[in-house]
Amino acid sequence: MEGLSVADANLLMYLHPSKSRNVSQSILRELGSLLFKFNETFDGVLLAYDVNILDKQAKILSGVHPYFGLRLKANLLLFSPKPDMLLEGKVVKLSQESIHVIVLGFSSAIITAENIHGEFKYRTKDKEELFASKSHKRLVIKVGTMIRFLVKR
Repeated sequence: MEGLSVADANLLMYLHPSKSRNVSQSILRELGSLLFKFNETFDGVLLAYDVNILDKQAKILSGVHPYFGLRLKANLLLFSPKPDMLLEGKVVKLSQESIHVIVLGFSSAIITAENIHGEFKYRTKDKEELFASKSHKRLVIKVGTMIRFLVKR
């Protein structure tokens, strides 16, 4: 799937001295707080990471709150969809005006009526909402279907 990328990053993390007892746990906690949230620095959503501490000794910063800085080397798995990328997702809701899709189990996308191919017509069959193809009887989009779509914006 497009939109997924692996990045090697050299990071500098600042930790409070109170977290100096267990530095590796503090680093993992800080990076864990960035998971599944959009981050402008990474220009995407952080899905996974693998980190190595480069410094054996930390540098203490002077100031009112004496933080210490550690250099890290990290491999990051990022999700950053751009316009005209092809994504795949599972349909979770249908209405006459839109199709709601979950991508990678956490990200939501909506395909509006003007972006649904003209070949598909909205129908309800046995109290089940679906989009059915006019030319191929077996081609239907209903809740639970995996679909591929193009990102507009």
